[in-house]
Amino acid sequence: MGFGWRLAELVPATTSDEIRAEIHDVLEEYKGGAAKFIGMPDTVLYCSLHDPVAPCPSGYNTNKTVSLWGNSGRMEVTASKFMDIQRAIQPDWFQCISDGETLSGEGSRKRAKKSVDRSLSFLDVCLQLLEKSPELQGSVMFGAIEGGDILEERLRSARETAKRPVGGFLLDGFQGCAMAKETKLNLIASVTAELPEGKPRIIHGIGKPDEVLECIERGVDIFESFFPFQVTERGCALVFSYDCHPDSEAAVLQQNGAQVLEKDGAEEDQDEIFKADPEMTPFEIFLKDKRYQDDFGPLLEGCTCYCCQKHTRAYVHHLLVTNELLAGVLLMMHNFQHYFSFFSAIRDALRDNKLDQLKKLVFRQALQGPANAKPGQ
Repeated sequence: MGFGWRLAELVPATTSDEIRAEIHDVLEEYKGGAAKFIGMPDTVLYCSLHDPVAPCPSGYNTNKTVSLWGNSGRMEVTASKFMDIQRAIQPDWFQCISDGETLSGEGSRKRAKKSVDRSLSFLDVCLQLLEKSPELQGSVMFGAIEGGDILEERLRSARETAKRPVGGFLLDGFQGCAMAKETKLNLIASVTAELPEGKPRIIHGIGKPDEVLECIERGVDIFESFFPFQVTERGCALVFSYDCHPDSEAAVLQQNGAQVLEKDGAEEDQDEIFKADPEMTPFEIFLKDKRYQDDFGPLLEGCTCYCCQKHTRAYVHHLLVTNELLAGVLLMMHNFQHYFSFFSAIRDALRDNKLDQLKKLVFRQALQGPANAKPGQ
């Protein structure tokens, strides 16, 4: 299957059933759906089962229920209860309830088989309830592809789910670091090869620009937008280049302070930053670092977001070190705009058959990183 025509889109508004289950009664009484309730009636609302950012405790799912974790603790949800929640939310798209818990190592094959069996059983019940729900006739249900790191079970899950009348597919269980990268990419490629091309494939927990491009090559269409939130929570700003025009990378790297680090110990400081937070990526800068206290340029030269147009790195640095809430607001504005623009560039590259060029540009930055980049590279 070629990937040049694939959607490669973001889901800009996502929310988890963990959150919505807690306000189910409010939404049920409101009757207008969650999108209207939060003041975003024109935004595509996608409902995942769990928050992709927060890991869930394992060992609580059964043949009848899946456990959701919210502010009030653990909630056991049956397929019927799950569909009641969806009727109150009235999402545009939603993930079907599934058992995404698997094991690695000894015992993983048996647990993977159980996760697939349970998920298919949940899917059949939910499809019957969807057909009888007038409130959800405008909603699209995505079937979850489960099976952990067992190829045989992943393929069985894909083939059986594809036989059902679902509107799309969720490639579940690839978030986090439990699975080796090559294993993950090989499984994704094998699974998408079994799925019909006319229905979209969404994945959770994949957000780094280089990983996004690798997944697109393997047939993934849609990504939920948790990554800019994570970057913001770290006190960081996205500054990577996605412009495939000649010399664009060198220009952006130079404009945004990604030069050879001075001999004042800045390189050692940057190494310490990455050691302190191993989740940091080469695509962002850590604005709490003292080097930005006198940097009066924008977060990203040429960015048109409100933060870059109105404020400086030094100001955001000040807000962060003084724990002002405005820091997160301004960073979120910038990070979301930059990330959404990256996906716009992906769609342009797919249209113009330039995905390889974009991939080379992003991967070069992934390897060198802002801390080690040299002018002109």
